[in-house]
Amino acid sequence: MSDSKFPRRHIALFMQDLHGGGAERMTINLARGLADRGHKVDLIVTKGEGAYLDLVPQNVRLIDLKTKVPILSVSAMKKYLIAEKPHSVLGVLNQPNVAALVARRLCGSKAKIVISIRNTLTEEAKNAKSLRMKMMPTIVKAVAKWADAVVSVSSGAADDFARLTGIDRERIQVIYNPVVDDSLLAQSKIRPDHPYFVDGHKPVVLAAGRLSHQKDYPTLLRAFAEVRKNYEARLMILGEGPDRDALTQLATELGIVNDLALPGFVSPPFGHMGHCSVFVLSSLFEGLPGVLIQAMACGAPVVATNCRSGPFEILRNGEYGLLSSVGDVAALAANITSALDHPKPPPSESWERFRLETSVDDYEQLLAA
Repeated sequence: MSDSKFPRRHIALFMQDLHGGGAERMTINLARGLADRGHKVDLIVTKGEGAYLDLVPQNVRLIDLKTKVPILSVSAMKKYLIAEKPHSVLGVLNQPNVAALVARRLCGSKAKIVISIRNTLTEEAKNAKSLRMKMMPTIVKAVAKWADAVVSVSSGAADDFARLTGIDRERIQVIYNPVVDDSLLAQSKIRPDHPYFVDGHKPVVLAAGRLSHQKDYPTLLRAFAEVRKNYEARLMILGEGPDRDALTQLATELGIVNDLALPGFVSPPFGHMGHCSVFVLSSLFEGLPGVLIQAMACGAPVVATNCRSGPFEILRNGEYGLLSSVGDVAALAANITSALDHPKPPPSESWERFRLETSVDDYEQLLAA
């Protein structure tokens, strides 16, 4: 157990579920870090399911509210706040943020409520398909003023949230996600047993993330088809999601389906990152893409779209990796080719900002003070 300069507190982290997403993994990392410093940590989920269930540390109590969606968990959160009386609650993602704020207001709890902004909310809403998500900026704007503190995973997401809500930008603290720890660095050395990595004859272009609209994998597939004209490379995308069939169909139309692997959700993915030829983030929008940071820490040359927000900050405007405009197939293909021709792993200082210890220090100060 690490020493802490703060009193031992009862801290709750509240999110939707434990399915395989970046916010979920980062929250588990944070829960472990706080618990290891002696705090009583509850990880509250609206649904106790998902691929990360086995990653919840033994010294963290998992509380399942058993509700269908976070926005409907207000009653259950009220009961939790009244019965457990936590010192502080950190909401993770939009719906848990709203539910935690409304629950406290209804029950009069004294718990400190901190909401965390994990994405550029205006971009999320603009690209959303569900009415609930399209309405989320209006809902969040109405209740955000009730928060004791607001934390964002990147300066870009913080700027977006300040413009949206009218909250003074100086009130929004930026704390980078707890992305890198010693286990990640160790796992990056393990070569995956997938055939793409076993034979080692062709470069592997790697991406990772949910197979969904936000990640804009069609642009990546089209860029890879251009790369394939000059390189006998392979493309692997780690993740699962609703766009799998559409991506397979597009790959068939582009003539690259035999050089595409979609192995589904892989945990941990760090061996893949440590042994790929280049890692690519092709997203339309992000908050702070943890997979990009993880790939850098694993030693992979990285290429990303300059989407709102995160890649510009992470890569220091191209100092640590190559940036291209969102949706620009030709530019993305050129950057992938350049990374293959002149592989340049980012230096260690590029990811030291995102170490677990640094993030836990900042969150502990916010949640335990």
